[in-house]
Amino acid sequence: NIETSGNVYSRNCPCRLLLDAISGKWAVLLIECLQDGELRFGELKRRMDGISAKVLSTNLRRLQDAGLIDRQVFAEVPTRVEYSLTVEGRSAVEPLKGLRIWAESHYDQALALESADAQNA
Repeated sequence: NIETSGNVYSRNCPCRLLLDAISGKWAVLLIECLQDGELRFGELKRRMDGISAKVLSTNLRRLQDAGLIDRQVFAEVPTRVEYSLTVEGRSAVEPLKGLRIWAESHYDQALALESADAQNA
């Protein structure tokens, strides 16, 4: 009996790893940034206001390991590296875009959360 789909509610489901890879805020934004084509590291960093180089590298590597992002190195001087979405990564764009749109449409709730976080800090 070969399974063809997962059940993320099951402790042993490997789909949990994939869900974990795409569920962070930076992963959601990276996937959406790359929907229009390949970008270099510096371009991604400029678009992703507030992300550190280390966090960007970690997220890119994680999405690459998950098979959602491709990293292409060009033999040039200086070396050029471009990131793009794989077919699987492209299939995540619309669902994640919906999540971003939902978050942006709940701006008042986000402000309240920001205020609560500041008070708890």
